[in-house]
Amino acid sequence: MNEGERLTELAKRRGFYFPAAGAYGGAAGFWTYGPQGAALKDNIEDAWRDRFVVRAGHQEISAPDVMPEAVFEASGHLDGFDDMIIECSECGTTHRADHIVEDATDIEEAESLPNEEVMDIIAEQDIECPSCSASLADEPVDNFNLMFETNIGPGSSSPGYLRPETAQGIFVEFPRLSEYARNQLPFGVAQIGKAYRNEISPRKSLVRVREFTQAELEHFVDPEEDEPPLSTVEDVTLPLYSGANQQADDSGLEQLTVREAVDSGIVTSDWVAYYLGVARDWYERIGIDMDRFRFRQHLPGELAHYASDCWDAEAEIDGDWIEITGFAYRGDYDLRKHAQHSGQDYTVFKQYDEPITVERPTVDPEMGYLGPEFGGDAGAVADALEQLAADDPDAFEGDEVTVELDGQAVTVPVERTGYSVEEVTENGEHITPHVVEPSFGVGRLIYTVLAHAYTEDEVDGEERTYLELPAEQAPTTVGVFPLMDRDGLGEYARELAEALRRAGHSVTYDDSGAIGRRYRRQDEIGTPYCVTVDYESLGKPEDGEDPEELQADTVTLRERDSTAQKRVSIDGLAEALGRLVGGEVTFDDL
Repeated sequence: MNEGERLTELAKRRGFYFPAAGAYGGAAGFWTYGPQGAALKDNIEDAWRDRFVVRAGHQEISAPDVMPEAVFEASGHLDGFDDMIIECSECGTTHRADHIVEDATDIEEAESLPNEEVMDIIAEQDIECPSCSASLADEPVDNFNLMFETNIGPGSSSPGYLRPETAQGIFVEFPRLSEYARNQLPFGVAQIGKAYRNEISPRKSLVRVREFTQAELEHFVDPEEDEPPLSTVEDVTLPLYSGANQQADDSGLEQLTVREAVDSGIVTSDWVAYYLGVARDWYERIGIDMDRFRFRQHLPGELAHYASDCWDAEAEIDGDWIEITGFAYRGDYDLRKHAQHSGQDYTVFKQYDEPITVERPTVDPEMGYLGPEFGGDAGAVADALEQLAADDPDAFEGDEVTVELDGQAVTVPVERTGYSVEEVTENGEHITPHVVEPSFGVGRLIYTVLAHAYTEDEVDGEERTYLELPAEQAPTTVGVFPLMDRDGLGEYARELAEALRRAGHSVTYDDSGAIGRRYRRQDEIGTPYCVTVDYESLGKPEDGEDPEELQADTVTLRERDSTAQKRVSIDGLAEALGRLVGGEVTFDDL
């Protein structure tokens, strides 16, 4: 049983996650988070919100999961949100073509290759169908759009799509969101929510799914003036796997500080470098093993249509590297596209420190000429002349000027355009912000945290499995047990559990079975501490005990990782647990 299979078995047995709708045969790519998984998911999302929203001073929104077709036409998803698909002619099963190439060869990033090259590799390597073992050598590799289509409204309804990323819900609302930010750059807008992709071949449980949760931040900046606070992370060491190393078949990582990565040009965007530094420490906080972690730069063929540079945070599981976050510098692509398609203003007014005088080309077309000459198109020709004057003033230097109207060239005498260059005083300018985007896959973070936390050891001659989760992320903070459910121990323990819940702790109560088995159950779901109420807690001596040596109103507090135990006063228990979870003290400090 490999690491992933062992983890999935534990996840089902202990209530972290399991296939959805199992009573009806399930549906590939959809998973239900059980009680432990939902709590872990909430804790990771809260930790993300704390670092990337609250402490960073950003806004957070919640946009709809379904949006009209026009949004995705503008964003480019209708035309370019594809994966490579290949279908076996023998059994009819479809596969991700790049995935079967990666599984059958040493090629790591087949997604970056053209379809034709992937097809050639399948033929040269005589790769077989994973389902029926028939040869796929003669099968075509096509593009498959991953978006789920739906209809908005009854009857002659409008087409819509389940969002493939949460980002577009932020971009499309930028005009209003910038008002909330008082049109002051830089500012960030975050969102945690569902996204949907009709994956060709879902696999590896939470790694490749059709419904998943994203935590995304869109940070809007002035590309000419805004700089990140690099000094706050410049000494953070990043394990970098650059594009140059990948293309040179060099699998070794470069351990560089954020400052070194920027100064050497390996990370070309200061903003991306800043977020790599912030995220690296955050990953460690939630329990990702830094010895099984790297930042990998996208190769040219992998870059999304909107990105000038992109790095993935990747974690190693079962010998494979799994993307858990993408860090992209998206430029002004998204806002510019939505402005073009919607006709709305997606700019921010940038106030100058002092007014400036500039020469500004302008036109004042003779409508008395344009009207008879172009009829109903006269207004469009005038608009085109105005745009051309702003974009290319040199075009007006001759006797005639040509503009394009619905794909047709239209010529106008320059003397009829009213072209001139005037001196104007300006107090500022409208700019289209650029966007820096860290995009986190919450399900993949959960999968990675659980895989990296999974530990086996031996206690008192017995094998033990436990999840070495940070206390802050653990689904349950403390398990409360009575030594036995009799002589008032159970009642006392239940009252203690309620008191700890009122103090804000996540508590489970368990009086079933031997105390050792109860410890093991909590170890296996990652509960960092367990409390046992015994006769000493009640001030009742057991056989052979000296009543004067009893520590009444105390309990046994057990630490998960070391299995060490200490007597702790009940009066200070809630506070002690809070300080332990918050990292203010260690168990040895108690």
